[in-house]
Amino acid sequence: VQLQASGGGLVQAGGSLRLSCVASGGTFSSYVMGWFRQAPGKEREFVAVITWSGDGGGYADSVKGRFTISRDNAKNTGYLQMNSLKPEDTAVYYCAADRRYVGTNVDEYDYWGQGTLVTVSS
Repeated sequence: VQLQASGGGLVQAGGSLRLSCVASGGTFSSYVMGWFRQAPGKEREFVAVITWSGDGGGYADSVKGRFTISRDNAKNTGYLQMNSLKPEDTAVYYCAADRRYVGTNVDEYDYWGQGTLVTVSS
């Protein structure tokens, strides 16, 4: 499966953005979808994950209560709604997919999108 992330941009602290991840070349509902982010000079870190059907998932503590992950399998698209953004949320955001795991680790995902940059100004 190929993944294409979009929706990043520049936003002021306290603002919102919605990221999208469009999948092609596979049956989207066969894949767990995750979002990760990588800030300059830091390792890629887990943000959120959603199960195959969208009935479960989880969040990193740093985004819990502010970010919401969702998916529309009919549209082959996953989403990350980000509210109450903070400067420390600034990073390149990646969507990822895997058939097997509802994972929170980078090495649990076989397929990755190209990333979309989110910049939050103070």
